[in-house]
Amino acid sequence: MKVGIIGGTGFYEAGILSEEMDVTATTPYGPVNIKTGVYQGREVVFLARHGARHTVPPHLVNYRANIWALREIGVEKVIATAAVGSLQKDLKPGEIVLVDQFLDFTKSRAQTFFEGNGTGVLHVDVTNPYCPSLREEICRSAGRIQVVLHNGGTYVCTEGPRYETPAEIRMFRSLGGDVVGMTSVPEVVLAREAALCYATIALVTNYAAGISSRPLSHQEIVAAMNEAQGELRRIIFSVLENVSESRPCNCSQAARELNSI
Repeated sequence: MKVGIIGGTGFYEAGILSEEMDVTATTPYGPVNIKTGVYQGREVVFLARHGARHTVPPHLVNYRANIWALREIGVEKVIATAAVGSLQKDLKPGEIVLVDQFLDFTKSRAQTFFEGNGTGVLHVDVTNPYCPSLREEICRSAGRIQVVLHNGGTYVCTEGPRYETPAEIRMFRSLGGDVVGMTSVPEVVLAREAALCYATIALVTNYAAGISSRPLSHQEIVAAMNEAQGELRRIIFSVLENVSESRPCNCSQAARELNSI
C-alpha cells in the first residue's frame, strides 16, 4: 500500500525517504509535482500543497489535480498536515489536533470531480469526513512515541488568503469550531470522492484574531511550524512504520454510486 503525505505551510519536504525521485503527474486538471520514495520498505508519495517555496495561496491550490494525482499513482491512505489558529484557550500554540469534523466557509473552490456532462453527479456522504480508521492509527502511533495530541476537533476552513476578523472568530467559536485554517476543504471532500482514507494532523501555530494579543503574521506561523514540525514528522513516520494494509472503514466505498474516476 502506498501512503501519501500532503505537506502544508512550513512542511515542504518529506525528509528521511530513500530512493527519492521528483515526478510530474499528469491529471485532467493540470500537472502536479510530487516526490516518491521509500521509508522502511513503505512506498511514500509526498506532495507540497503550496509548492516547494510556498508560491501557491490557499484559494488557488489545485486541489482536484493534487488528489487525482495521488489516487492515480496508487495512494490509498493520505496524511495531511496543516497549520491552524486556535479558537479555544485550551488548544495552545505548539499543540497538535487530529481533527474529525469541519465547517466550510470557502467561497470559490471547485469541490467535486463530478459536475455532470458525462461525469455524473455524486452527493458524497461526509458523516465521517476524516477517516476514522486512519485517525485511530495516527492516535496509536502518537501514543507509541509519546507525543500528545488532541483526538478530535472541528476545523473551520475559510477562503483566505487574508486572516479572519475577530468578529468572524467569535462566530466560528459560537458554531463549535476549534481551529481555523484555509486548506482542509475541499481537499478532504475530494479525497472522500476519490475513495481515499484521509486524515489531517493540525499543528496549532497561534491563537486566532481577537484571541491573540497581537496582529497575525505569516512569518510567525511559519516559524512556529518550523519549530514544532519535528513532532509531526515523528508521528507520520511512526504511522508509516506501522500502518495497516487493511481498510476496515467505508472510505473505499464512498463513491460507490459512481465509478468514473
